[in-house]
Order: sequence, then structure tokens, then C-alpha cells
Amino acid sequence: MDVQITRNVARVLRVFTEDAGSPHFGMELMKSLHMSSGTLYPILIRLSKAGWIDAHDEDVDPSTVGRPARRYYTITGEQAQAARLELARFSAEISPTQSRLAWKPNSGTANSTGGP
Repeated sequence: MDVQITRNVARVLRVFTEDAGSPHFGMELMKSLHMSSGTLYPILIRLSKAGWIDAHDEDVDPSTVGRPARRYYTITGEQAQAARLELARFSAEISPTQSRLAWKPNSGTANSTGGP
């Protein structure tokens, strides 16, 4: 399953690739990314189904820790490398290049002086 890289997907992947191997849980990601649960969790589910990140439930007794068990998400070294490549491609696609930004004086539009 391919994952379309959008700005929000890229933001989530960046967190994982900057700290590959470290587990992250939803509320932590929501706070650090300033992202709503309705935006974050569908991204995490798609990334998990696509095999880009691994998901596992915390092995705790909720009554003992006083909160529900967390679902942790991690990215492995191989997954992180593939994600970094996709992030680089995405960045290249959205970054303006010098050739696209350069103004060309004879580009077929009239200028205010009426000259060529």
C-alpha cells in the first residue's frame, strides 16, 4: 500500500525519522505537532497499514497506571531510510528552484515601458 506524502504526513514522518527506533504515542505527537486527533490518527493508521511504522499496545494494567494503555508507534532503520528518501522527494517537489523563480524579461508579456 502506497502512502501519498502530504504536508501533514511529511510532518509526522519527520518526527519518526529524526528519532528512529524511539516509540511515540498519539497524545505526544498531537502536542508536539499541534495536530488534531482527527488529522493525526488517520495518518498513523495509513502509515502502519503501509508498513512504514510499527504499532503496538503498551503492556500495562490501566487501573494500576491510572490511564488507558497507550498505543506506541515506532519506525525501524530500514523504514526510516525509505521514509527519508520519500521526504527528500517531497521536499524537492514543493521547493521552488532557481529556474522556476527566475524572471525572464522576454517571456511574452508586455512590460510597462512598451519596449521589447
